[in-house]
Amino acid sequence: MRIIHQDEDIVVVEKPSGFLSVPGRGEDKIDSVSHRIRTTIAGCIDQPSVHRLDMDTSGLIVLALTKEAHRNLSMQFQERQTEKHYVALLDGELDGDEGTITLPFRLDVDNRPYQIYDEVHGKIGTTHWQKVAIENGLTRVAFHPITGRTHQIRIHAAHEKGLGIPILDDPLYGNGSDPGKMKLHAASLAFDHPASGERLSFKTPPPF
Repeated sequence: MRIIHQDEDIVVVEKPSGFLSVPGRGEDKIDSVSHRIRTTIAGCIDQPSVHRLDMDTSGLIVLALTKEAHRNLSMQFQERQTEKHYVALLDGELDGDEGTITLPFRLDVDNRPYQIYDEVHGKIGTTHWQKVAIENGLTRVAFHPITGRTHQIRIHAAHEKGLGIPILDDPLYGNGSDPGKMKLHAASLAFDHPASGERLSFKTPPPF
């Protein structure tokens, strides 16, 4: 975990793939971005997390150090005032150059945390995508999610009604077998500083 930015109100970190954003259930899953920030930065609130990345997704996360910052950032994410861009490698060659995917999906309660397509009970997720390049039989794609559903980009890539090609090394929706290997990276994050109101933008290149 690498700290990109820190001030009195917020901290922005780059999370590696295979590392939790927030503590999981059990003593063995306490170590996470949120836990490390809370225990290493003096005066940090008990729950600094305002959004999260999947354990196997790498990239940028912003955390709040004060209650006021937490309230402000949480509202920005809720009202979609933040902007997030991802880069992924798909496990195959993709036709087409760009588009928008809109699919309804929900948690499979019998197979957590797997998400399934459901036109009746699912919640809509929308993602813009753009093909960047074909690389040795794989496709590099830029994703811009409009909504923030669980596993949204992973489902939109893998599902037959989406791109139909899973993200490389995805252990849930693709052929991945080892944690920390999935090729999905939160490469840029923009939001308004909760105290000054200044628009901040951070970028970090994917490690693949």
